[in-house]
Amino acid sequence: MWSEVAKRPMSVRKWKFRSGKVSWCYVFDAPGSTKANRRQIKVTGFATKAAAKDAEAERMVEERKKLELAQTHPVESVPKTLGMLLDEFLNEHAAKKLAPKTTERYREQAEYLSPDLLKMVLAEITPLHLTREWTRLVESGGHHRRTKEPRPLSPKTVRNVAGLVSSVFARGIKWGVVTANPATNSEPPKVKKNPPIPLTPMQQELVFAAASGPWCMRAYLEILAATGCRRGELLALRWCDISDDRLWIARSLCQTKGKLEFKGTKTEKPRPVKLPASAIEVLEAHRQEQNKHRAQFGPDYHTDLDLVFAEVDGSPMKPDSMSASASALFKRLKIAKPKGAALHLFRHTHTSYLLASGVPLPAVSARLGHSSVRTTQEIYAHMITGQDDEAAKAWDEFQQKGTEGTEKPGTHKV
Repeated sequence: MWSEVAKRPMSVRKWKFRSGKVSWCYVFDAPGSTKANRRQIKVTGFATKAAAKDAEAERMVEERKKLELAQTHPVESVPKTLGMLLDEFLNEHAAKKLAPKTTERYREQAEYLSPDLLKMVLAEITPLHLTREWTRLVESGGHHRRTKEPRPLSPKTVRNVAGLVSSVFARGIKWGVVTANPATNSEPPKVKKNPPIPLTPMQQELVFAAASGPWCMRAYLEILAATGCRRGELLALRWCDISDDRLWIARSLCQTKGKLEFKGTKTEKPRPVKLPASAIEVLEAHRQEQNKHRAQFGPDYHTDLDLVFAEVDGSPMKPDSMSASASALFKRLKIAKPKGAALHLFRHTHTSYLLASGVPLPAVSARLGHSSVRTTQEIYAHMITGQDDEAAKAWDEFQQKGTEGTEKPGTHKV
């Protein structure tokens, strides 16, 4: 399928499909490789040369760190400092057992930690040391992109960093490296929660009608709103995953720097999501439009992927691009929303109306794909207003029944 356009003594190369579509890749020898034990790293599928170069640079740094870790921390040794335990956590646990996107975020959060804290011996770190670190991060833990001058970090970001450190110590306890988790008693900043306001039916219709960007944006948003699925779950959905008017959510599309990857869902179990009649009609119309693209591209169409929502050639769509298009759409329509959460707002809206309509919490939790009902209750507690009204009404009815046939206080005979 592939034919190399130019063979040059360079790591970034240009490739071309028979259809004429161009793609870029990078390939280099892993640090530490020898002629006798050569290990090449090759990644393809970049849209531009610049994207390939950026991804290559990042990967080379990562590979050098792995080599340094292997050289300075032999297998038989155990981490003695926070920095060593953090590296062990990222490479041995996160990279092998967690979602790529989660690992990427952990690495970004780790960059905020002070080098002095990372050099500290594990047994000497106290909740006070960590509390001081959280304070430093809130005051000047970040930096401006252009000037590189220090700037404050948001309380939410600092809490995420604190969560990472807590997870590192918790994993260290399981590994027998430490005996206590000082992050548990540290004091990260409090975050003011502003629950998102659900979209009204009129707002949703306005968004659908104005949808622009990717060719299937409107259909994608309508199914997102009708099912409450996560963005990556719909982008990984195949036509073979739809049967008996149900979506069978079994995987998700994850985007990290430089690549797209299909992975299992958070619960690792396929879940059925019943489609409303209106959503079935949307999917049928969408499939007719998609078949036109399929016919246009012929053998170059990615039929093997069988994706419901895909680029015009059937290849996967980038989750971050979909989010960016949705955010631009909301901004253009002047619809208030939490920053960067336009697509997720449809999930919040879906859940809000189900709970307000009296749909049992376990049923809503199963539809959303949460690992437990408790998770749903904690996230959407602010939305369960209708049930609170019913509780007040039920109490009045109970009180009324309890006083039937009895005399009011002060009217009994002496």
